[in-house]
Amino acid sequence: MKRASERGPVRVSPARHALRSVGRALGAGASHAWRLLRQVLAIVLGRIRPVVDVIGPAGRLVLLCAVVAFIVSAVFGWVEFTYLATTLLAAVLVAVPFIVGRATYAVELQLNPHRVVAGERALGQMTVTNSGERALLPARMELPVGMGLAEFVIPGLAPAAVHDELFAVPTQRRAVIVAGPAISVRGDQLGLMRRTVRWTEAVELFVHPVTTRIASSAAGLMRDLEGEITKKITSDDISFHALRAYEPGDPLRNVHWRTSARTGQLMVRQFEETRRTQLTIVHSAESAYYASDEEFELAVSVSASLALQIIRDGTGLSVVTEKFALRTATPVSLLDDTSRIDAVSGLFPSLREFARAATRRLPPPSVVMIIAGSLMDLTEFRAAQTLFGKDATTLAFRIHPGAQSRLSTVSGLTVLTIGDLADLPKLLRRVHR
Repeated sequence: MKRASERGPVRVSPARHALRSVGRALGAGASHAWRLLRQVLAIVLGRIRPVVDVIGPAGRLVLLCAVVAFIVSAVFGWVEFTYLATTLLAAVLVAVPFIVGRATYAVELQLNPHRVVAGERALGQMTVTNSGERALLPARMELPVGMGLAEFVIPGLAPAAVHDELFAVPTQRRAVIVAGPAISVRGDQLGLMRRTVRWTEAVELFVHPVTTRIASSAAGLMRDLEGEITKKITSDDISFHALRAYEPGDPLRNVHWRTSARTGQLMVRQFEETRRTQLTIVHSAESAYYASDEEFELAVSVSASLALQIIRDGTGLSVVTEKFALRTATPVSLLDDTSRIDAVSGLFPSLREFARAATRRLPPPSVVMIIAGSLMDLTEFRAAQTLFGKDATTLAFRIHPGAQSRLSTVSGLTVLTIGDLADLPKLLRRVHR
């Protein structure tokens, strides 16, 4: 008896083939119909969205109550609910004329200045001009400022008339405060209908942290223009060390031809590696390491003060946090980025893992500064210190507002406890000595 594999190809009956063809056609038709339905729904929603958007939350509630009242009236025959539904719909219709009309505003939003230090005063000005040829009725403008919302009543404006509104920006805390966009609002007094028009883009105000001036070359920073000579031997540098026999792959430019001619063997130069000063500031923004918001802000001020002086000294610098690396090209760009530092939670299991991930692609540092709060255990600092090798100098900054600022050494790690920002320059001078 032949097996199934030896009987040749299995034939499909014409009826079954026809059923399969019909099934595929129905599936393709259903898929095409579904795509067409989605396109139609998208078009319909795009057309009705401008209408629906002008109905405020209160207006939607009133319309819902009107529909429910009509249903109750139709089901139970209660005439009172018919009157209620009619009254509610009439209220919505009365609100419609309040959103009709076209405004011809030209709005300019300015902040003066764009950058301040926490605690300094910052003002904003919104200038509204009627750029049309017809007089405009009074209107209301809304301007988001940070977490708040400022509301202004713009009086009726004749053609080319200008109206100014001044406002203060809260700058008590370090932050990036976004002002705007300016939005004009039309609507009835009950809030059933609300029509908004956006007139400006948002403007950023940078509130920089408070910093202190640090003496140049403090903190024991190396300032040799040619770099510090190390004991590592390399084939390409500027500090000559010795000659050795040529090995395949050595660059020919390092061949010492006079010695090679004298000895009859190719000899190449060896150099002692020189390392330019490269500082890395590892700033932890993990909320679990800080006892209070005041402590967190003091840590940011310490980081900013250190980084500013390093940039002024022209030394290579990298500053990293859990979320991003700060720009260090200029003092302004650095301070702008310090305004964006926010507390994080649980992004890394430990300080060591954060430091490893953040510095993996950075140049090898000669000085490392690790900054964290008073809840950071000293063993965490020491664990992070091992990432950078024996050639790197590591300083641990433990931020503890109100504590006595002091300098200590724990198992070869230099620990600076900062209780007040004003004590930072004094402690760094002690490190330098």
